[in-house]
Order: sequence, then structure tokens, then C-alpha cells
Amino acid sequence: MAVVTSYGSRIMSGLTGTPSTLADPGEGGGDVSKWVETFETLAADSATSTYLVARLPSSARIFGSSKISHDALGATTAALGIGIYNTGSRTDFTNSATGLNTGIVASTAGTKDLIADRANWGKRLWEYTAATTDPKCQMDVKIAIEGSVHLSSGAGTVTVEIDYAVD
Repeated sequence: MAVVTSYGSRIMSGLTGTPSTLADPGEGGGDVSKWVETFETLAADSATSTYLVARLPSSARIFGSSKISHDALGATTAALGIGIYNTGSRTDFTNSATGLNTGIVASTAGTKDLIADRANWGKRLWEYTAATTDPKCQMDVKIAIEGSVHLSSGAGTVTVEIDYAVD
């Protein structure tokens, strides 16, 4: 066994280096905002149905404490995806239907992480799309029914809680 001194790689390694490098405001401090939205699904809702749950600035950093909670939504193959979309008819970036998460099993009730990959916690919203720079716009967060399933007996409630900070 060995005694080690180690640092977190996202923020602390910069702060402990010489010269010290400060973290971005949304990563190492800053004001946290919360967005909460709830919607109801219907048994007739079918594949590719979408539900708008948030409109946030492209620079919003989405934290790992963000969650999606849902009732049992019917069919055993019911799955949800969480994507980032342009607002209205704008084309500021390429829509990403599964940018935040995909394959969320919704046939049984539960609460899951809004962001699939923990390595992506704290990223700016635009970084979940194919954009190479911040398009500096509002972005829609939508939930979609994935696959070729409709919810059959799956009327139920879905709630998202999005914790974020803006740089």
C-alpha cells in the first residue's frame, strides 16, 4: 500500500497548478438554478412523440443532480430519450434527439439521471450537440418516446428536475 496525494482532474488540478488556473464559474462555484416541469402521457401516445420540458440558454451547465422521474408507462419496451432541439423554426445547431440520455426504460416507475454519462456532468447544454462553438441561443429540452412502440396502457406522469448554472 502507498499513501497518495491526488487531485480531481476537472477543477482541482488547475487550482493546485503553478500558475493557478481558476475553474469556469459554472464548474467551480456559481449560482445554481432549478427548472422543474411535469407532463402527462396518454395511452395513445406513439413512437417519436415529444414533450417540451425546458427552454434554457445554450451556456447552461447541467449538473448531475438533475433527474427524470416517471410512472410505469405501459409497454415492456417503452423507452424515453432526452434531447436538445432548436426553438421553433430556428436552425442555430443540429438537433440532438438523444443528446442527454437515451434508452431510459419507462415500463416500470422510477427516477433516473437526466444525463446518461457521469463524465458529462457539468457540460454546457450546447456541448451535448454537434456544435463546435456556443451558438448563443435558447435551446429546447424535450423527452421523446423511442422505438416503434406506443404506450398502450401507459398513461402516466413524468417530471424532470434540471439543476444548472449559467457561466
